[in-house]
Amino acid sequence: MAIHCPECGFTNVEGANYCQKCGSYLGDRAPEAAEPQTATYRVGETGEFIPVDVGDVVEAEGAALVIRAGGGRVGESFPLQADRLTIGRRPDSDVFLDDVTVSRDHALLVRRGDHYYLDDLGSLNGTYVNRKRIESEQLHDGDELQVGKYKLTFLSR
Repeated sequence: MAIHCPECGFTNVEGANYCQKCGSYLGDRAPEAAEPQTATYRVGETGEFIPVDVGDVVEAEGAALVIRAGGGRVGESFPLQADRLTIGRRPDSDVFLDDVTVSRDHALLVRRGDHYYLDDLGSLNGTYVNRKRIESEQLHDGDELQVGKYKLTFLSR
């Protein structure tokens, strides 16, 4: 059985204690342990954290992205209110991810009909959906996106 690295998603051989790609510790995982709940929030215009119920956001907007790991921003949510959202290191990106592992114009989230698609914009480190590198991928509720060191969850109703 292969072991996926929780940091970079690399598939390691069974019994490995450290990731062969990034060196993260892989050992002592308790599969029956419940995953901790993440408090979700949005950042207000003045930079304050405003707690939100992601279920309410998804119900009202139809879909949202929530940061689950990376950059000290766990729990930050982005309601998908527009048909196109830019994701990248450029400060005016709709989803601004400030880290060198993220390209300036990394990815684009686009609504096509009733579905959302994630398109990689030729990023150096790639864009991943459920640990698979993609060029363009239709998203489904609960999909895990990885952009640089950030892991996000796509939620939709």
